Amino acid sequence: MTDVLLATANFMALDPKQRRKSRPYPPLAALYAASLLRQGGLQVGLFDATLQPDEGAFAACLESHRPRLVVLYEDNFNFLSKMCLDRMADAALTMAAMARAAGATVAAAGPHVTDHPGRYLERDVQYALVREPDRTTAELAAILLGRASGRPEDVPGVVVADPTTPGRLHFAPGRAPERQLDAFPEAAWDLVDVEAYRRVWTAAHGYFSLNLVTTRGCPFHCNWCAKPIWGQRYAMHSPARVAADLASLKARCRPDHVWFADDIFGLRPAWVTEFAREVAARDARVPFTIQTRADLMTPEAVHGLAQAGCVEAWLGAESGSQQVLDAMDKGTTIEEIAVARRRLGAAGIRAAFFIQFGYPGEEWPQIQETVDMVRRLLPDDIGVSVTYPLPGTGLYERVRQELGAKTQWVDSDDLAMMFQGTYTSEFYRRLHALLHRDLDVRRAGAAGQDVAAEAAAVRTAWDALECDEANHRRADVVSLGARTPSPRPVLALDAN
Repeated sequence: MTDVLLATANFMALDPKQRRKSRPYPPLAALYAASLLRQGGLQVGLFDATLQPDEGAFAACLESHRPRLVVLYEDNFNFLSKMCLDRMADAALTMAAMARAAGATVAAAGPHVTDHPGRYLERDVQYALVREPDRTTAELAAILLGRASGRPEDVPGVVVADPTTPGRLHFAPGRAPERQLDAFPEAAWDLVDVEAYRRVWTAAHGYFSLNLVTTRGCPFHCNWCAKPIWGQRYAMHSPARVAADLASLKARCRPDHVWFADDIFGLRPAWVTEFAREVAARDARVPFTIQTRADLMTPEAVHGLAQAGCVEAWLGAESGSQQVLDAMDKGTTIEEIAVARRRLGAAGIRAAFFIQFGYPGEEWPQIQETVDMVRRLLPDDIGVSVTYPLPGTGLYERVRQELGAKTQWVDSDDLAMMFQGTYTSEFYRRLHALLHRDLDVRRAGAAGQDVAAEAAAVRTAWDALECDEANHRRADVVSLGARTPSPRPVLALDAN
């Protein structure tokens, strides 16, 4: 019998876009939690939903482990978990019912649980673990399994249904995020079927990628960005610890590539420089990809990234309109995006842009500015989405009166407007596809390929979209107007 079974519900098979991309990653947050539970002397199992067909596969796992405690533990480091997709939430609730029927106590943790604990507690979940759940999980498990004394409902970070008042919740005191990340043990990679991931990646892309993190949280103030787990806090592992984890992963799992899943990698250029030294000292170099901000790509940071093995950096560009960036409280400028793109390219690092359309007040002129920026800077790749209001953000409070019955995307390819944006969801989907197509043609042309026919077709498609723009436009759009940018914040840091 297993003491604790950690289970995820991020089934790639249930998300059409993720099936097409075929870039699965193990549930890193659960692997860290497993190591912490093991430090407490508990026997831990893992149900990794990523490569499973659907919730039905969970039944066999329950039968083989016969766990006393099941914790539905979503990966707080994976952007898909942060999107709080309806299909995955439904899967988690189905799995909770299966676990209860098997006689296990059931807890749940993750961004969606933190935002909506009542949705889980009114079903088959007995304990909702909000915010950073690592130590909450360990302390709750110790009490429930008789390894420690105390009341489970008093564990900091736990929410339960109030037994005296139907529909009311009881919140234990909150738990501050861990400040010294090196206190966490290395992730429990032995629980992952690494070869299954290798087969999927190699078949789809010809190489194999795994994931790590160097930080938790983000100290910046973009008003559309949800931060249910770490809030405004930002903590960093030491460069030596990250290099040691990378060396261990390289020796154990032999990845060809690593995705550092941090919201913000390399806040401090000196940290990046030291990381490069530690990687070299341990022979830990593996090509890697990061997510970062344009204003962090200083000459020192870019040099350190190249020395450490960075091959691709995804920049949160978001928009080519300074008006839109200022309205978002992004704290970056169009010029900083251009400089970052040039510096990365000169260092041999692919520069990719995250682009967001549909922010309140964005109209056709601002969309054109974004298209022009992509054409001018020719990023190596783009990821395009639409503004997605999630609880706890300034954006959500601004548009909450416009939200309909549907408040979350079903899957990652949904891209429906949840509020009354300037244009219809159909318009933004066309824009999404056309910008990708436009960039592909221009990059192919820059590489010397004959793209005349496709370029003409793309121009025709842009003309058609512009002609059709008014038919998809709301009549009562409130323009952005002049807006004074918010001052750059004093950053809340917890760093080794």
